Amino acid sequence: MKLMYKAGSLLAILLLVGCATAPKPIYYWDGYQNVIYQYYQSDTIGPEQQIASLKEIIEKSQSTNLPVPPGLHAHLGMLYSNTGHPELAIAEFETEKAQFPESTTFMNFLMNKSKGDKK
Repeated sequence: MKLMYKAGSLLAILLLVGCATAPKPIYYWDGYQNVIYQYYQSDTIGPEQQIASLKEIIEKSQSTNLPVPPGLHAHLGMLYSNTGHPELAIAEFETEKAQFPESTTFMNFLMNKSKGDKK
């Protein structure tokens, strides 16, 4: 009798756990982690391809009504800065700063550096 009670309890627990839904993600990650990984594997794809990938992630995130993860706009700004587009870099740093105020100090540093490179 105890064995049937334990088996029934275990079955009920498994059914309840199996019916649980996954929590809704906070950010739209898509392939962001892969782009970052490829950045550090410098011979895999060039900065222009990385820029295109990040812009595509931003577009997709807008259609899902989920924000992009922290650092995406900063990384995109860095790529723009490295490819000789300081105006676009500063715009991305401003976007990162607006979405994630805790990044303000670092984004201000990067913007000042981009403005210094422009001179």
